[in-house]
Amino acid sequence: MLELPRFGSAKKETNRQDDETYKQYYKLNREDSADTERTKEVEPTFPSLDKMMEQSIGTFGLAQLVQAVLVAFSSFFDSQQTFISIFTDAHPKWHCTNDSICNSDSNICQLPKSAWAWDGPSTMVSEWDLGCAGSFITGLPASAYFMGSLLGGFFLATIADSSIGRKKFLFLSCLAMAVTTALTAFSTNIWVYSVLRFISGVGRVPIGTCNIVLLTEKVGKEWRGRVGVMEELLFTLGFLSLPGVAYINRGSSWRSLYLWTSIPTLIYCLIIQFFVSESPRWLFTEGRYEEAIKVLKTISPSMDNPMLSLYPLDNRVLTRKTSNTNPSSMIRKLFKKKWALQRIVALLIPGFCIGLGYFGMALGLGNLDMNLYLSVTYNAALEIPSSFLTFLMIEKWSRKGSLFTLCFLSGISGIMTTVAGNGAIQMGLELVSFFCACTAYNVILIYTVELFPTCVRNFAMTAVRQTLIFGAMFGPVLVASWRNNELLSYRVFGALLLFSGFFIVRLPETKGMSLADTLDEQEHNDNMVV
Repeated sequence: MLELPRFGSAKKETNRQDDETYKQYYKLNREDSADTERTKEVEPTFPSLDKMMEQSIGTFGLAQLVQAVLVAFSSFFDSQQTFISIFTDAHPKWHCTNDSICNSDSNICQLPKSAWAWDGPSTMVSEWDLGCAGSFITGLPASAYFMGSLLGGFFLATIADSSIGRKKFLFLSCLAMAVTTALTAFSTNIWVYSVLRFISGVGRVPIGTCNIVLLTEKVGKEWRGRVGVMEELLFTLGFLSLPGVAYINRGSSWRSLYLWTSIPTLIYCLIIQFFVSESPRWLFTEGRYEEAIKVLKTISPSMDNPMLSLYPLDNRVLTRKTSNTNPSSMIRKLFKKKWALQRIVALLIPGFCIGLGYFGMALGLGNLDMNLYLSVTYNAALEIPSSFLTFLMIEKWSRKGSLFTLCFLSGISGIMTTVAGNGAIQMGLELVSFFCACTAYNVILIYTVELFPTCVRNFAMTAVRQTLIFGAMFGPVLVASWRNNELLSYRVFGALLLFSGFFIVRLPETKGMSLADTLDEQEHNDNMVV
C-alpha cells in the first residue's frame, strides 16, 4: 500500500484517522501497463490555496458576519472625521447689532466689529474671526486633512502587505486617528488646528484600505461584494450620525464635537485588538500556516470541515506562493507589467474625478441656501439607498458597466444642475449627481479588490483611495473660492465625472472571478478568461 506524504509539523505523527481526509482530497492516479500487472504511482494532486479557502469559508456563517461588522465599523468613525469639518469649519450666519450703519446686504468686512455679530453655534471661523479671511485660510484645515491622507498613503501603502498585517495596521490607524481627534479639540489657532487635521489625515489612511481588504479576504468569492457593501453602509451611517451629534452640541463650542467623536473611536480600538482576527490569506502568504488554519477554524461556517483537520496544501505550493513576497519587490514587478499599468491608470483617473465630485458636493453644502443640518441629513440619508444599489449592482450587473454608467449619469446630472435654474428641479439634479458619485465611489473600491492579487492588493487599494483623496483635497478650496457661485463647482465636478467614465472601458470584467494571490496567478486567471 502506498504511504501517503505527511505535512505540518515534523514533530507530529499523522494518525490513522487522517486517512479518510487524504483519500478525499489527494488523488492517487494509477495507469495499467500492457506488459506488467504493476501500477505506476503518480504524484498526488493537491488543492490550491484558493480552493482550500473557498471550501473552508465559501459559505457565510455567524462568525464571519460578526467579523465583518466589527471590521466595517472602522468606516463609521472614519466617515465622521472626514465630514466633521462641514460643521466645525462652517461660516455661521450673522446679524446686525447697529442698524444705523448695518443691514442684511452689508459686507461684514467693511463694517466695524461692533456693528454685527455671529449667529448660531460656534465654529472655528467665528471663534478665530476668520469671516473675512481668504478662501485658502478657511479651507486649509479640511484640505490639510485630505493632504495628510494623500501623503500618508504614499508612505504607508505597502505596510499592510508586509509583516505588520491587516489587523494590526487597522488598529494602529484607528488609534492614531482617535488620539489626534481628541487633541484637535485643544487647538489654539488656525495653524495648530490645520497641523492636527493633517496628522489625523495621515493616521486614517489605512482604515479605508485595510478594512475592505480584511473584509473580503475572510469570505468566499460569492460574498465579497456583499461584505464590501457593508463597509460602505457603515461609512454612510457615520456620515448620517454627524448632524445628530452636531445638533446635540449646537449650544457648545465646535471643540466638543471633536471630543465626542474621539471617545467612541478609542473604545473601538480595544474591540479591534481583542475581537478581530487577521486575514487568513495574508497569513498563508507570510508562511504562518498554523495561525492561518487557526483563524479559518474560528470563522469557518462548518467547524468539522475536513479541510481544516490538517494542512491540506502541498508545502511546495505554499513555498511558491510565499517566495519573493517582499512588498517593494512585488510593486516593482507590478509596474513592469503592461496589464498592471493599464489597470492602474484606468482606475486612478476616474478615482480622482469621483473623489473630487463626491467630497466636493458634500463639503459644499454650506454654500447652498438651506438649513445646514437638514441638507447634510438629506445627502447622508441618500447614501443608504446608494449602498443598497451598490449591493444590487455587485450581485446582478457587471463591475465595468456599472461604474461607467454611474460616472456618466453623475456627470450629466452635475452639468444640468447649472442650467436648470433655482428650485426643486435643480435640487433634484444635485441629489442625482451626488447619489451616482457616491455609488461610483463604493463600486470602484470593490472593483479594485478584484483586479489585483493578494501580494499587492493593499497597495493597489491604497493607490486608488489616494486618488480619491487627492480629488477630495481640492474640494474645500474650490468650494471656498466659489462660495458666491456654487453652481460653477457643480459644472466642473460634472464635466470631470463624465470625462472619467471613458477610462473605465479599458478595464477587464471581474464578476465571479476567484481572487489571485500572486502576480503570475493573476496573469493566468486573466488568460483563462480571454
